[in-house]
Amino acid sequence: MKLTQLLTQKKSAIFERWLDMIFSTYPPETSAFLKKEKDRFNNPMAYRIYEGAKGLVNGLVLGATAEEVSGYLDEIIRIKAMQDVAPSQALAFIFFLKTAVREELHPEIQSDAALSAEVVELESQIDGIALLGFDVYQKRREKLCEIRVDEVKRSVSGLLRKAGVNLNNL
Repeated sequence: MKLTQLLTQKKSAIFERWLDMIFSTYPPETSAFLKKEKDRFNNPMAYRIYEGAKGLVNGLVLGATAEEVSGYLDEIIRIKAMQDVAPSQALAFIFFLKTAVREELHPEIQSDAALSAEVVELESQIDGIALLGFDVYQKRREKLCEIRVDEVKRSVSGLLRKAGVNLNNL
């Protein structure tokens, strides 16, 4: 059986396993809440992660374009970029997908050498997704930095106006 067929059959199991791995990177109480509540309004963070991960799994199975993959990554990375973690921790979730695939397909991989070679190729695709993820992460961090700089400028400008400093003379 070809890898694409297996991935299609086990897509929801792979997705659920991967989502569980992603949520388990948070503290236990946060993780429990994320797993329990996926409503878009009650828990927008879990919703974004859920939608991004679902899109990535579907895209991996169906062969999404780089632009589509970037959009799915952005759903998750926009959250991760705001958190106070190292970039390697923020993007580790992408590599968990390899583990989820290997764990779900373990019996089939063990019995079929050709399938094992296809899985290695799939893992290479996931590595490419990770590289794309670094680009998305960097853009998100740059945007956050711009927002912070603009906020500081507005604050300083307001303070100078209150102090009576004419900003036109500066």
